[in-house]
Amino acid sequence: MLSFWRQYLAISPFYLVFGVFMLWPVFYSLYLAFHRWDGIGEMQFVGLQQFRFLMDDPVFWLSIRNTLAIWVLSTVPTLLGALVLATLLNSVRRFKSFYRIALFLPNVTSIVAIAIFFGAVFSNNFGLVNAILHMAGLPEVQWMSNPWTIKLVIALLMTWQWTGYNMIIYLAGMQAIPGEVYEAARIDGAGPVRTFLRITIPILRPIILFTVVISTVNGLQSFTEPQVLFGSNAANANLGGPGQAGLTTLLYFYQSAFSNNDFGYGAAIVWAFFVLILVLVVVNWRLVQRGRKS
Repeated sequence: MLSFWRQYLAISPFYLVFGVFMLWPVFYSLYLAFHRWDGIGEMQFVGLQQFRFLMDDPVFWLSIRNTLAIWVLSTVPTLLGALVLATLLNSVRRFKSFYRIALFLPNVTSIVAIAIFFGAVFSNNFGLVNAILHMAGLPEVQWMSNPWTIKLVIALLMTWQWTGYNMIIYLAGMQAIPGEVYEAARIDGAGPVRTFLRITIPILRPIILFTVVISTVNGLQSFTEPQVLFGSNAANANLGGPGQAGLTTLLYFYQSAFSNNDFGYGAAIVWAFFVLILVLVVVNWRLVQRGRKS
């Protein structure tokens, strides 16, 4: 191993930066979760007191419910839409590269710019969606005031951003399936729908598992979307929109740590949330694996 010291030395800057700016903050945040600290004064060890308060904090549980609702409203249509688009694009013969770029473009666009755009489109008073509804003779919707439409707007934003990413992954998996498999299915009389359900989906199951796990992690980490849509001021009492309907858990952590200067409680929030994400990822993994075995 010592004979490769030059190679190890060449890659050492990455691990030094990773250790200082990523690995160390993770462990330090766990240390903070057991202390009360305002960022300036002396730390006070409080043990599990932060987590006990967390269990009785109604705002924390509100943020959990909001996050889970947004996650479901965004992840399900994202994965289904990506699968449908990948299937359609896989059968396209012309301009395939153009369609790939066009569908993937939202994923590389600034999320702040996307949030500002959606905020303008779904604005209560001057939004494009309400203008179309008014022209059609339909009643206008208070998109940014109703608790469920607030969640729906955030979910639509996330769906628009991540559908193309998952579509590219599904498309790569479909193109790796040998054409002889589909040819044999056609000879046996299988139609397009049966071929899709009996051949494409089972072969893509490991890829679907990957996208489910990644979408779970990304969907539960919504922060920038509600922050930009409903004001970036952490001291805003209505952070997350009217009734805090768009207050996600990471946004609540941001408010606790950087507005209230309670870094210990903020660390407790993110570690409790990390456990929740881990549980949901394991549940999704087991559900998909069970379907694969059956």
